[in-house]
Amino acid sequence: MRIAIISDIHGNIDALESVLIDIKKENCSKIFCLGDIVMAGPEPKKTLNKIHALMQSKDFHIIQGNTDKMLSVFSFDTYNEILNTNAVMASAYLADSKLLNDEDKTFLKNLPVQEEIELFGIKILLVHGSPRRNNENIYPNLNIKEVEEMIAGTKADIIFCGHTHMPCGYQTNSEQTIVNAGSVGRPFAEKPDSCYVIMDINEDNSNYTIKHKLVKYDVEAASKKILERNFEGCEKLAKMLLKATSRYPE
Repeated sequence: MRIAIISDIHGNIDALESVLIDIKKENCSKIFCLGDIVMAGPEPKKTLNKIHALMQSKDFHIIQGNTDKMLSVFSFDTYNEILNTNAVMASAYLADSKLLNDEDKTFLKNLPVQEEIELFGIKILLVHGSPRRNNENIYPNLNIKEVEEMIAGTKADIIFCGHTHMPCGYQTNSEQTIVNAGSVGRPFAEKPDSCYVIMDINEDNSNYTIKHKLVKYDVEAASKKILERNFEGCEKLAKMLLKATSRYPE
């Protein structure tokens, strides 16, 4: 069995469509999505509509990201909290909240925070940030003790996460595997290709392999679409799609 793991789409329908084409070419039979579907991207509504279509299949699993949770219930307290750290993201939060209707927000609110799945005896845990917090960062090059603290108490053989937009992986002393899937819609990298994960499971002996894959898409078109949204700071988000030299817009 081959499974695709995607995360952090952030309203980038062009990136998502390209990754889905690649997933089909790779003959993946299941897709796991780790959240952050719409916020601060080119086309939030189209992206959300695509996710609804994908959910018609029993082979599509999705959990809630931290920005999904924030957008599900708009509040000026949250807006001001974001504003204190990043004005561009606060502006995107306000713009996206106005764009989404009550049905959209209810959908985001009701997404599961985590999901446990067992396939051929392999226990898989889907989280957005870490098992203990949806906004905790599992970055590359962490001390393994830090990673083990984040996953303490979990029993999964494999934990898939996102949130940081930076692909990486760890093998713990307890023989648990942690894989950050990177980002489909806003990769934190100078090379602007989308990133997702492919997991192959040997159904006969439950052995598995995991790899990251980069996918090219029309990044220029996506960048232009963010500019056309015309909210304050959108030009910085547009620039990040072309070349991200920081995780958040500066």
